[in-house]
This record gives sequence, C-alpha cells and structure tokens, in this order.
Amino acid sequence: MKLLRISMFFLLVFSIFFVFAPQGRAADRLLTLSVSKALSNPKVANKLNDKIKLYWGEQKHPKVVSNYGEYKTTKRANAFLKSKTGACEWALASALISLQQRALKEGGNAVINIKSNIKNDEWSSETEYRCLAGSMMVNVALKGTVVKLK
Repeated sequence: MKLLRISMFFLLVFSIFFVFAPQGRAADRLLTLSVSKALSNPKVANKLNDKIKLYWGEQKHPKVVSNYGEYKTTKRANAFLKSKTGACEWALASALISLQQRALKEGGNAVINIKSNIKNDEWSSETEYRCLAGSMMVNVALKGTVVKLK
C-alpha cells in the first residue's frame, strides 16, 4: 500500500511537471506598435503628466532653453494570459512616467527625441515604438533628452 502511494505521488509530480513545463522556449518577438494608439488608451493617458510634454523622434517642438541630458529607462509588464499589445502599452506608460519623473526632478518641462532603445539598439520614429514581447513578460526601453522648452 505504501509503495502504491509513493508511486502515485511521483506520477502526480511528473504529470504536473510535464503539463506546466515550457514546450521549448519561444523566442522573444520585437513588436513595432503605434504611439498614438497607446497614448489614446485611457489607462495609459490617465497615468501621464500632461505638464511634461513628450516629443518622439524628430518631432518639432518649441525652442530648447535648457538641456538636462539624455536618460534611459527600461520597464517590463506581465504578459501572461494578456494581449501583447495591451501589455506593451502598459510597459510604455511606465517608461514614459519614468522619463517624466526625471524631467520633473531635473527642472525640465519636456522630453524630446524619445526613441526605442531595446538592448541598447536605438530605433527612432515619430509614430511608433518597439516592445520586446516574450511569453510571460514584455519590455519597453526608451531613451530621451530632458529639456526646458520656451
């Protein structure tokens, strides 16, 4: 009887392992997503500070009065059982909040020349950002210059 219980225990443990073990790790995918779509998501828009302006890539902006330097941020979000786009939008919001907080700390009122910076590979666009999406997590990495605009 004891041997039967031990056998059943090991059978249960191995069954759980095989059910939940990764079936070969899927490679992370680099997604290119719309900035305007992400910023129009109310959950994202409501988290941002509208007093700190954001300018992507080479977007035109008022004259720079003071430059406080370039800053990087990397933010992750849980993507387990969620849409990759939604998780990426949430990670983008976190990254933008981080840049805005840096602008406030430095005395700036804007972040200009915002670009994606996944694995230190810079990619610039006025309309899109990049998100590295894995099976469990997504990652948005940004770089931007904190400034005071006229």
